[in-house]
Amino acid sequence: MRLLANAKVNWALSVLGRREDGYHELDMIMQSVSLCDTLTIRPADSLFLRARGALVPGDDNNLVLKAARVLRGLTGAALGAEFELRKRIPVGGGLGGGSADAAAALLGLNLMWELGLTEAELMHAAQACGADVPFLLRGGLARVRGIGERLETLPCGRSFPVVIVQPCRGLSTPQVFSAFDALPEAPRNPDPAAVAAALRGGDAHALAASMGNALEAAAVPRRPEIAVCAQALEHYGALRAQMTGSGSAVVALFTDRHVAENASRMCSRFWPRTYLAFTAEAGVLMEKE
Repeated sequence: MRLLANAKVNWALSVLGRREDGYHELDMIMQSVSLCDTLTIRPADSLFLRARGALVPGDDNNLVLKAARVLRGLTGAALGAEFELRKRIPVGGGLGGGSADAAAALLGLNLMWELGLTEAELMHAAQACGADVPFLLRGGLARVRGIGERLETLPCGRSFPVVIVQPCRGLSTPQVFSAFDALPEAPRNPDPAAVAAALRGGDAHALAASMGNALEAAAVPRRPEIAVCAQALEHYGALRAQMTGSGSAVVALFTDRHVAENASRMCSRFWPRTYLAFTAEAGVLMEKE
């Protein structure tokens, strides 16, 4: 079977404080987008992964293999699978690529291994795989709180074209949060409720006015290209452009597909990792081989 694992973007990312366990309490608005990796799964005697399109770990650090082992541990299924992963989502971009691949593996293996797990049981497995995996398993539009474990599915009034650009090397999420903690003054958080209301009404201008990412203040000094890229995208017609997740990718909001296509063409001259995409209603889609 072949599955499409959609990336995610953050329209709002608020950092509410640091928890006693060292993680940060977050309040985010996340949405699936059509930029995706492709994961093909075939029956096998053991677990094996072959990746194309990017350097990804092929050991226990790979989230696809971790997802398979989590399922085996939860169900006692001593089964194997051969995975072929075609990467298109940039690595280290804050787009949830590895987590999306894990979500696709959970859904695919539940079917191929005939485990019969419910959505709630799959969500439990997703939490064991990583903070972003539960959202990417469900997909669509959601308000995500805590460290990613509390999801509230939200309605969206329309689909938007977006341009996603990774203008520089990736960023380490722990390093970005460490830099955030070291800032002399906490950045202003966006209002997730206002962002959710704008998306519910399909109001792009209200979304552009309310969206924001508190982690930009920590990331841009380490990757100034992020700010340069956001300015370029707005110059080419984006209503607003900002870093997504912990970076280093930038997401730009458009209302007109043709304007977005032109911005994508212009930006690809400077930054090869430029992608035209659209907001999506699902995290993982299944195709026939």
